Amino acid sequence: MYESFYGLNAKPFSMLPDPDFLYQSKKHRLALTMLEYAMINNAGFCVITGEIGAGKTTLLRKLLTTLENDLTVGMITNTHQSFGELLDWVLSAFGIHEPGLGKVQLHQRFVDFLLAQYAKNKSTLLIVDEAQNMPAATLEELRMLSNINSEKDLVLQIILAGQPDLKDTLRKPELTQFAQRIAVDFHLTALDPGETAHYIQHRLVTAGATEDIFTPGACRLIAEYSGGVPRLINLLSDTALVYGFADQRQVIDVDLIEEVVSERMEHSILPLVKIDKRKDTIPTDDDNFPWINPEGGTQGLKPAAEKKNLKNLQL
Repeated sequence: MYESFYGLNAKPFSMLPDPDFLYQSKKHRLALTMLEYAMINNAGFCVITGEIGAGKTTLLRKLLTTLENDLTVGMITNTHQSFGELLDWVLSAFGIHEPGLGKVQLHQRFVDFLLAQYAKNKSTLLIVDEAQNMPAATLEELRMLSNINSEKDLVLQIILAGQPDLKDTLRKPELTQFAQRIAVDFHLTALDPGETAHYIQHRLVTAGATEDIFTPGACRLIAEYSGGVPRLINLLSDTALVYGFADQRQVIDVDLIEEVVSERMEHSILPLVKIDKRKDTIPTDDDNFPWINPEGGTQGLKPAAEKKNLKNLQL
């Protein structure tokens, strides 16, 4: 809709977990490195937690693009307590489920599958997303599945991703053995204002932007209202581009973000952070802003003083 108007070749703030658009903040980069290390070293369990919209699923999809081809991956995304028997979903994740089998037969089918993959020199990885919905008894059953090993190597690696409630469940006394097997335990926190600006600019550049679209003040205001949660950053930024396109405005500034937030907060259930406008919560130092085009940018976007300093440097 607005892509050509802003010189983009794709939507920069899509809600889909596209690994190509992953902004690797320090915390995301560290989490990805730890997961890669765990996979290479044949670790048993890894746990990644974060608030809703923190980027867990996107991170996992990015991980899958970095792994070797000698890996068989299955993913479970439906983890509600009423989702049914664990083995049914595990076998379905790997495409080997067969209706009508009893629990013992299902278990043997999974054992045979794991050993067959191992015989082909392939590792097997099970990813469970939204794992905070799994009760302790189901997690314990998952631990028991991980006991299927060859004489020397683990034949099944498991990554659990979920909201902070997952950690509370894993701390229960009955899951002590499970907790002791966790090789990687990482929590993704929200982005700070500086990271939010980099996040916005990174996604714009990935979508093809060659000129600046969002002012520094607009980025900081998005950081404030979103609380640094990537999903909310995407929602606000995407809506701002729609508003800007409707008004034929090349630059997304503070006033436009305030207009978006005012209407979204008044007529929507979007869980934005309320800002005390009586306080000057947004700093004005733009020296470290990650400009897309530091030599100029969109006309009227950069501070006049900074443009003058750049011109003097070029003389």
